Amino acid sequence: MALNKKTVRDIDVYGERVLVRCDFNVPLQDGQITDDRRITEALQTIRFLKENGACVVLCSHLGRPKGGHDPQFSLEPVAVRLSELLFKDVPLLPDCVGPVVEREVELMRSGEIILLENVRFHPEEEQNDPEFAAELAKGKDIFVNDAFGTAHRAHASTEGVAHLLPAVAGFLIEKEIQYLGAAVDNPKRPFVAILGGAKVADKIKVIEHLLPKVDKLLIGGGMAFTFLKSQGHEIGKSLLDEGSLDFCRKVLAENPDKLLVPTDVVVAPDFSETGPVSIVDVSDIPSDHMGLDIGPETSAVYREVVRTAGTDVWNGPMGVFEMESFAAGTRALAEAMADCPGITIVGGGDSAAAIDKFGFAEKVTHVSTGGGASLEFLEGIELPGIAALMDR
Repeated sequence: MALNKKTVRDIDVYGERVLVRCDFNVPLQDGQITDDRRITEALQTIRFLKENGACVVLCSHLGRPKGGHDPQFSLEPVAVRLSELLFKDVPLLPDCVGPVVEREVELMRSGEIILLENVRFHPEEEQNDPEFAAELAKGKDIFVNDAFGTAHRAHASTEGVAHLLPAVAGFLIEKEIQYLGAAVDNPKRPFVAILGGAKVADKIKVIEHLLPKVDKLLIGGGMAFTFLKSQGHEIGKSLLDEGSLDFCRKVLAENPDKLLVPTDVVVAPDFSETGPVSIVDVSDIPSDHMGLDIGPETSAVYREVVRTAGTDVWNGPMGVFEMESFAAGTRALAEAMADCPGITIVGGGDSAAAIDKFGFAEKVTHVSTGGGASLEFLEGIELPGIAALMDR
């Protein structure tokens, strides 16, 4: 699917002050960035604007500050990392709006880059306040949205400013829509979707949207146990999404050959790295145990389906992969994605963390930078941050 929106290629940016919304919401530990993927993914757009003579004004959110300036959510570490990656000083301004920012932006020369402080230090950002959006747009000539990770949020810096300035997409948003869109709308077959994660309720819309399109839909993670319960299996202390039992029963009955659920699972008495672990058939889950991963038999079946697909889209881990005892199912899936010669797309969030952890991120076609955004895209929902951009 081609993006039917204008991109940075479609406009002349020379000498223009370009406000770029990036997704620099990176994980931090003790003030250090632990994964800079979201920064490196933004570089193509930033370099393109710089090389074409724009004055580049970057903005982003980071974390969930409780309103007001909070040093632990400052974009300072991002400014440092950007300066290293671009071999160019990228100063961080003390705020994202106000007279100091306006003056600095006005003084910029072609090819210069500055970073505004966390937009969420202002509660008006998440309220999509029109006055705040106007403050952000002040003194800028063009808006570029390259923050796919927040494109599903109608916030001031993603959607609000897009109505106030000529607004186009950056390369990252273009790439995300291209891969995710082609996978869903015009997939190479067989088309396989793999869904994991905790609750069925969170994935109902995705399942409904994808089922008519896919050749196989594989279910894993905590949500698998609600499917198993709907088939009449006892699931012990496993996660149960009671409100989704009827939905599971219905889709299993209507898609007996298309929808695959686990046949064996890894169980333990409790959520612990050190306790005893056993592999059981889904009809033999002990009443005092909980299921925490798919079993080896299920892994083997899933691996074969994934490995031989024309297109794989994966969203959500198969088990509690952060603990070694319950990581085998997710690892097997990541391996199968890496082995597949077809198009392989990992839909952000925990799946992206998993494929990174197991070292296969470089071996798949595309790892999405957006967890919630890629999920909503797979639900068929129009993303407000993209809808607001200028049409081609």
